[in-house]
Parts: sequence; C-alpha cells; structure tokens
Amino acid sequence: MSRKNWLALIAMLLIGGGIVIYSLRTVNLRLLVQDFFTLNWWWMLVALACICLYLILEGVVVKIFMNNRHADFTWKDALRLPPIEQLFNGITPFSTGGQPAQLVAMLQCGVDGGLASSVLLMKFVVFQAMIVINFLISLLIGFHFIAEKLHALSLLVLLGFIIHLAVIVGLLLVMYWYNFTKRALNLLIKPCAWFMKPERYERLRISLNEKVDTFYEESLRMKEEYGKLAKVCLVTLCQLFFYYAIPYFIMLALGVHGMNFIMVISLHVLIFMIISLFPIPGGAGGAEYSFSVLFASFIGSGTKLVLAMILWRLLTYYFGMLAGMVALFIKPDKIKHEN
Repeated sequence: MSRKNWLALIAMLLIGGGIVIYSLRTVNLRLLVQDFFTLNWWWMLVALACICLYLILEGVVVKIFMNNRHADFTWKDALRLPPIEQLFNGITPFSTGGQPAQLVAMLQCGVDGGLASSVLLMKFVVFQAMIVINFLISLLIGFHFIAEKLHALSLLVLLGFIIHLAVIVGLLLVMYWYNFTKRALNLLIKPCAWFMKPERYERLRISLNEKVDTFYEESLRMKEEYGKLAKVCLVTLCQLFFYYAIPYFIMLALGVHGMNFIMVISLHVLIFMIISLFPIPGGAGGAEYSFSVLFASFIGSGTKLVLAMILWRLLTYYFGMLAGMVALFIKPDKIKHEN
C-alpha cells in the first residue's frame, strides 16, 4: 500500500471511531457493556461465517472464470483477491479502488493484463446484474417501509438503482450493439476535452476505448459459455444472500426475535444501495444512519440498536479491510506460461 492509501485507511478508522462515539452520546454505557457480554455468540459466529462465505464465494467466481484460461491459477490466489478488493473499496470514494487493486494482484500472479482485465470486468458485470435483480425483488417487498422511515433518502435508493441499472444497460449495449456504443461513447466524452489538456483527454479516450474492446471480446467468449455464466450467476446470488443475511443473525445474537427474515434481507439490500451513493469511502455516516433508522422497528432498545449497528459495521466493512491487509502480505503464486 502507498503512503496515500495508508493515510486514507487511518482517516476512515478515525471517521468510524468518531461516528461510534457520536452514536454513544445518548446511550447508557453500562447497559451497552451488559448487552455485549450477554450476546449469543453462536449467532455471532453465524454472522461472521456469512461475511467469510461472502468473500470466499467471490474467490470461487474468480476461479471459475480462470479455470479454462490458466488451470494452474491457484485457489490461494483466487481467494486473495476479494479481501484486497474490500480493502481498497473501503478506502476510496464510491469504491473505485477495488478493481485496479485486483488487477495489480492478478498481474503479480503472472496473469496477462488483458486477460486479468477481462475476467475482472465480467465478474463486475455479473455482480452488478445480480445486485439489480436483488434490488427489484427487495423494492417490491420493502420500499414502502423505507419510504416511511427515510423519506428523502428513499429517493437516493431509487437513484442508486438507476445508476446500477444504467451500468448494466451500457454493458449490454457493448455486448450487442458494439459499433453504435463505441461511437456513442466517443461522442459523450467529447465535452471532457473542453476541461482537460489534449494529451490527458487522448489518454482517457484511448483507455475507455480499450476497455470497451476488451469487454466486447470477452463477451463474445462468454456468449459461447452459457453454462459457466449460469454457474457464476448462481454463485454470486449465494454470495450476496450471505451478505444480506448478516443483520438478521446479529439481531438474533442480541436476543431480538419475531423478525421477518425476508423483510430484514430486503431492507439490507436497500441500505446497500444507499451506501453506494455516498462519496465518502464505505458510505461512512450514511450507512450507520440508514441501519439505525430502518432496524429501529425491530430492535426496541436504543442501546441494543447502537450495539447492532457497531457489530454490523465491524463485520461488513472493517472485517473486509482487515482481511485485505492480511492478504497483501500473502505472497502470490506464479502461474506457469507455456513457451
């Protein structure tokens, strides 16, 4: 990690600490400690297992994509990528750092840059598509609830959905209307030339066109591998399910019962959509606020609500970054290239 990345990590830890301190201002600390020590740790272990499975299944997706490209791309290297993605997503605005960090990690394994970019792009496409599908289902189940509780933030949920949907539509256009999409892209970025130096604009244009070409070439391959694509979609759906289920098990650990499992998952899907719109890394502030407001109806105690929010953030945000720091120190295996 660069010095800039370390500073970003420290800043996010400080911001997180500040949010926790602010959340504790109206809480009886004695009761909080008591609630912590009376947690059902078996349910907490289930919640921990969920976030671990979330990371592991993303590694499975990478391995599935790499199997017929490089059979000697190891499980260790596949499982190393998701934590690294979590770390760099967690310290960059709008989670923009995860893709480049994964690319570097794959290059360290000896994977060709073009192939690595293609695999990561297809993984991203499938992930986005499954998020949109989950969101549509959750919208039908829980949007009335979020509209009552969050009011104006419900508009952010819809905006988040529109952005994710636009990404998917854009990628589908590349797959099926390549020439039109490429011309449209070059037309859309022309206004950038008004604000950028000519050489920088040219680098941007070339980079975007190369990404479109790479994705189109990979999409041609994937169109012939429906079985693999279906398998990746199924694994990604399972991956997201385990992530979305985490608040349910945290609340069980706190002794909260009588919850509707589907509703809890649906609300977590909507929170995920809100987080993606906040420019601060990790959606800091917005994530905690959304969780506290939406799940207050399930958790009657204000102390337990704050504790649930803290445990949720530790698992869904800080755990991934910690795992990413460990992954950075794991030496990658090198694939063997045929002469």
